[in-house]
Amino acid sequence: MPKERRALIMLFGGTGDLATRKLYPALFNLYKKGNLRDHFAVIGTARNKINDAEFQELVAKSVAKESDDKKLIANFASHFYYEAHDVTDVKHYSVLREKADELDKKYDLQGNRVFYISMAPNFFGTVAKNLKTQNLLTENGEFNRLVIEKPFGRDYESAKQLNDELSASFDENQIFRIDHYLGKEMIQNIEAIRFGNTIFEALWNNRYIDNIQITLAEDLGVEERAGYYDNSGALRDMVQNHIMQIVSLLAMEQPVAFKDVDIRSEKVKALRSLRVYDVVEASANFVRGQYGSDNSNKSYREEDGVPADSNTETFVAGKLLFDNYRWSGTPFYIRTGKKLAGKFTRVDVVFKKPLVDIFAFPQSGSTPLNDNVLTIFVEPNQGFSLRVNAKNNEQGFHTEPVDLEYMEDQKNTPQPYERLIHDVLKGDGTNFSSWPEVASAWKFVDQIRRVWDIQQPNFPNYIPGSMGPVAADELLARDHRQWVYKINR
Repeated sequence: MPKERRALIMLFGGTGDLATRKLYPALFNLYKKGNLRDHFAVIGTARNKINDAEFQELVAKSVAKESDDKKLIANFASHFYYEAHDVTDVKHYSVLREKADELDKKYDLQGNRVFYISMAPNFFGTVAKNLKTQNLLTENGEFNRLVIEKPFGRDYESAKQLNDELSASFDENQIFRIDHYLGKEMIQNIEAIRFGNTIFEALWNNRYIDNIQITLAEDLGVEERAGYYDNSGALRDMVQNHIMQIVSLLAMEQPVAFKDVDIRSEKVKALRSLRVYDVVEASANFVRGQYGSDNSNKSYREEDGVPADSNTETFVAGKLLFDNYRWSGTPFYIRTGKKLAGKFTRVDVVFKKPLVDIFAFPQSGSTPLNDNVLTIFVEPNQGFSLRVNAKNNEQGFHTEPVDLEYMEDQKNTPQPYERLIHDVLKGDGTNFSSWPEVASAWKFVDQIRRVWDIQQPNFPNYIPGSMGPVAADELLARDHRQWVYKINR
């Protein structure tokens, strides 16, 4: 039987899109499995003027597709309460405190509290300060924990200011910076594949790995997010957080133990050894793009809410280099973008070829050996494959690549937010970004941004349905390499 977690969850932004699409279904799945039972309560807050019954109806509707058991859904929704709230009005926090204390007694929550801020980042510091000064943090419970969504700043300076504001009210081990990519099954599997298998960990270095490629592709445009996206771009929206977190998991040394403190420590060490480029290096090693139009797609600059002269990038490709013993000379190639050939995330670990190809003697007519590639499929499919060379069954002696593949049954796989909320309730920070990780990532990304801000791009430079601008292919071609995943142009 799963261990029951006791807690009051106070959700700022309780009627928002994220709450209804992701958070409430995640909590309901924890309820179905027994991680949440009788001893939990949720206070939703927002500016909307609704009552508890209307809020519970909203919650029930948001989880309806998760179960046909109407009684179960009704029992779950009965744990939800609503308070109309202005986060900038200090007086409103006394109402929240009274409601929280009341529910603590009603559900025997033992003073355990989770404060989840699903709002714009400019409110993070305000909420954190008022929670502290207005005595919503308990002293008689096991924990007070703060959960915040991205974006965590828009550069290092703003991120540091935000972190200073949060740190004035919460300790670092109480702050959970949520990145839903770290809740994905195969992202968490990176550590299992690396450290659970000698055949990989023994080869996981620059002596045997030629390069590592990370691709986060989206087939849609900006949709309704134009206002946010045009002030962010792919570099800030995807590279600084999701991609840098994946990079750190692939690059870090083996931790002393599988504990959040040890894992975070190794991730930080890896990110600190990441080479921060100067102007010339940044220009040479990073590519940006913006999608144009075709017969069935508008260009980015034609999207609703996007300025007609916008130079915001919708695509980024780059080459990352680590200055440490394990990875010196082995590049990490990254790319992400909108309106690409599909929606998928994958990691391709390309191993070096044998120093001598004994099968490629002139009279044999054999083609050169293919690369051995370990591919981790993150989404939409989940699993991994290992490409090896083997003899085919034709006359003579010829080799061909063979994929040894494992794909997971996703039917019972927890969704990212379900995993991460459960980790918050447990107090496990393994799959959350620490401040030193965030700081290191921003320092790297800021330098790329500074270079791009003084250069005029030639946009648009790729068509929808492609894998980005030609320059992304040229980035690897200069190193006599190519993307493992590619399509015909």
